[in-house]
Amino acid sequence: MIQLEKTGHIAVLTLNRPEAMNALGEPGDGDKVAAACNEINADRAIRCAILTGAGKAFSAGGNVKAMQNRTGAFGGAPADVREGYRTNVHRIVNALFNLEVPLIAAVNGAAIGLGCDVACMADVRISSEIARFGVTFLKLGLIPGDGGAWLLPRVVGFSRACELLFTGDVIDAKQALEWGLVSRVVAPDQLLPEAHALAARIAKQPPSALRLAKSLLRQGQSASYQSVMEMSAAAQALMHHTKDHEEGVAAILEKREPHFSGQ
Repeated sequence: MIQLEKTGHIAVLTLNRPEAMNALGEPGDGDKVAAACNEINADRAIRCAILTGAGKAFSAGGNVKAMQNRTGAFGGAPADVREGYRTNVHRIVNALFNLEVPLIAAVNGAAIGLGCDVACMADVRISSEIARFGVTFLKLGLIPGDGGAWLLPRVVGFSRACELLFTGDVIDAKQALEWGLVSRVVAPDQLLPEAHALAARIAKQPPSALRLAKSLLRQGQSASYQSVMEMSAAAQALMHHTKDHEEGVAAILEKREPHFSGQ
């Protein structure tokens, strides 16, 4: 259900269940996403990743037919369903959230429910003009079981997160841009080229410092000011003793582009 391709310093993760609009949450999905993300984290050559969907949708969220039939991840007693969320659905979002390199979501189509929350796990979101976004759990008599209640307010603010969740409205790409859910909107045929161009700019940065910078931003969402200051000082001290720092300083003084090696 997920494909991983690597080209140079860039990895592309593709949700690949187009016949079901890339529905997520089938048994084993969490293990597959976690394995792909672990492979990226372990590959020090990778400096940026892109997440997109195959076919016409980014991800329509959970499989509604499976919900109706109470099969797969939605079968069994309440305790079984709870455990399925914790060990499978949460494994999907945790793996993406904990990806060490910057993650760009190239949202090519519908991102609904779990699909919208998965897009929010990315650091940057680029949207096709035809993409749609919705947090439609309540329309199914459900609540966000995937951590979206924690994440969405941090992406769009508390008031707008409440409006999206409480109404179940589906918004278009233009409104998503106005609300800060995405950072740019492009024509459908320009979505992946734009994502790759952005990833290439990010991938020019020194890889160790890039991963640390992302970690600090993530820590800053929940850690105290003083804790982040201490982490920043410690991380900065390490970076001052890297060859990439020496290269960056030399490149500025010599008025040329730096070439970072990850050392």
